[in-house]
Amino acid sequence: MPISPTYPGVYIQELDSGVRTVAGVPTSITAFVGRTKKGGVGEPTPCFNMGEFNRRFGGLWTDSNVSYAVDDFFANGGGQCLILRLFEQDGGDGYSGLTVGTLILRAKSPGSWGNSLTAKISHPDVADPEGAAAAAAKYGLTVNDIFDLEIVDTATDTREVLRTLSMRSDAGQRRFDRILAAQSNLVEAPPAPTFSNSRPADAATGTASGGDDGTTLADATYQGDPALKTGMQGLRKADIFNLLCIPPDTREATLPKAVRETAAALCAERRALYIVDPPNEWDANPDTAATTAKNAQLDATDQVLPLTNARNAALYFPRLLKRDPLRGGQIDAFAPCGAVAGVISRTDVNRGVFKAPAGLAATLSNTQGLTVKLTDQENGLLNPIGVNCLRSFQNIGRVVWGARTLAGSDVLSDDYKYVSVRRLALFIEESLFRGTQWVVFEGNDEPLWAQIRLSVGSFMQRLFRQGAFQGASPKEAYFVKCDASTTTQDDINRGIVNIVVGFAPLQPAEFVIISIQQIRSAS
Repeated sequence: MPISPTYPGVYIQELDSGVRTVAGVPTSITAFVGRTKKGGVGEPTPCFNMGEFNRRFGGLWTDSNVSYAVDDFFANGGGQCLILRLFEQDGGDGYSGLTVGTLILRAKSPGSWGNSLTAKISHPDVADPEGAAAAAAKYGLTVNDIFDLEIVDTATDTREVLRTLSMRSDAGQRRFDRILAAQSNLVEAPPAPTFSNSRPADAATGTASGGDDGTTLADATYQGDPALKTGMQGLRKADIFNLLCIPPDTREATLPKAVRETAAALCAERRALYIVDPPNEWDANPDTAATTAKNAQLDATDQVLPLTNARNAALYFPRLLKRDPLRGGQIDAFAPCGAVAGVISRTDVNRGVFKAPAGLAATLSNTQGLTVKLTDQENGLLNPIGVNCLRSFQNIGRVVWGARTLAGSDVLSDDYKYVSVRRLALFIEESLFRGTQWVVFEGNDEPLWAQIRLSVGSFMQRLFRQGAFQGASPKEAYFVKCDASTTTQDDINRGIVNIVVGFAPLQPAEFVIISIQQIRSAS
C-alpha cells in the first residue's frame, strides 16, 4: 500500500513485480462416455488407473464397450481420465431396493450389482450401554434413537459400518440419510426417505433385490440436453478434458451419426479433440475394407462427420482385435478410440503435445491384431482423405500410422490438417484463456499491455525452448502483440483489449523421400 511519510527517515515499500505466469493446462485428460456396470450416473468422475475403474465402475463388462476402451487407455500409457456413466432405464429405475426392518434404503447407483448387497442393524447399547448413552447425548438424542448399520457387498466383500444413525427427522447431523450421503459408497436413502421416532429392531437383516442394468442407450440419451447437462453434455460439469472417446454402445453396433456430430460440436466448444471410431460395416469384408472406407468418406451422406467441426475430430481405422477375458480369452473386435487416446497421452508425456501421436514409437499394446491388415497402397487411398490408419508391421507390431484431423483431406488445405498442430493450438488457446483472467477490469493502457506482453511472451518462449515451434529464433517462431496497434481508442472506450498471438507450428514429416543416385567415374 502507498506510504505516507510523517517523519524523517527511511521507509521500506514492497512492490509487486507485475509478472503473471501463464501455466500450461493438462493436455491428455480423456473423457469416456457410455454404460458401465456401476457408478454415479451423469457425473464426470476422475479415474487414474484400471484398479480404480474396477472399484468404482465395476470393471470390464461384456455389455459395456466403454469399459474395454478404458482398459485400452490405461494399457497404452493413459494417465487421467473422466468417466461419464449413462443409464437407459428398462422399465424401472434400475436401483436395487434394500429393506432392513423399518429402514428402507437403495443401492448407491443403478445396476444389478446392487442385488449383492446385504445389511444388518445393531443396537450399540446392547454391547456398551454407557458408551451408547454418551454418544447419543453428544448429539441430543437418546439410546433408543440410535443404531449402527453394517453394509456388505457380497460380490466384492466390501464392508461398511456406519455408527450412531437415527431415523428421527429431527436428528440433525446423525439423520441416516445425511450419514449415508456423506459416508457410504454402497447405499443411500431413497428420494423420499421414511423417518420414524423408533429405531429398527436389533439384529434385523435385509438383502437387496430388484436392480437391473438397463438397456442399450438411445441417441437422445447420448446427446443429452446442454441446459440440463444430461447425456454427454454432463461433461460441461468438468473443469477440463482434452480428448473425448464415445465407443459404440455394443460391439456389434456403430455409433449413430447424430451422436458423433453432437460429440464433435461439444469438443469444438470445449477445445478438445474427438477420437472417432470407424463404422463396423467398413471392415465387414477385409479384402475391400479400404475401398469401402474411401467411398464412404467421399460420399457426403455416408461420411462419419460433416466438415463443420472436422478440425476437432480425428478418425482411426480399422478396429482392434484383442482377447476378451470375460469370454474365455476369445478374440473379438473392439473400438480403437481408447487405445489411441492412451498413445496420445503417452506421446504427450514423452515428447509433448506438439509431437504427432503416430509413428514407430506409437505402438498399440493390449492387442492381438487388427480387423484389416492394410497395405501401403490401401493406406495411400485413406491418408489423403483424412483417415488415420492403424498398421501392423513385422517385428514392430501394431502402430498408429496417421496423424490427420478429419479436416486433413488434401483437397481442403486446412490450417489444422494435422492432429498435433490442432492440439497445440487448442493447448495454447486454453492456457491463455485461463492465464489471462487477471486482465479483466485492469486499467486498459500501456502499463497493462506491457504486462500482458511479458506474461504471454514468457509462456510462448517456454514452448519455443521445448521445441514446439518452427524457427531458429523466437522472432521466427512466434509473436505477441498488445499495444496501440491492436487496441484502438474506440476499443478502449468499449472496454476491449486485443491480444494477438501468432506461432509457427511444427509440421510432421509424413512423407520421407530418399533419392538414390549412382556415382560413376569418367575414367
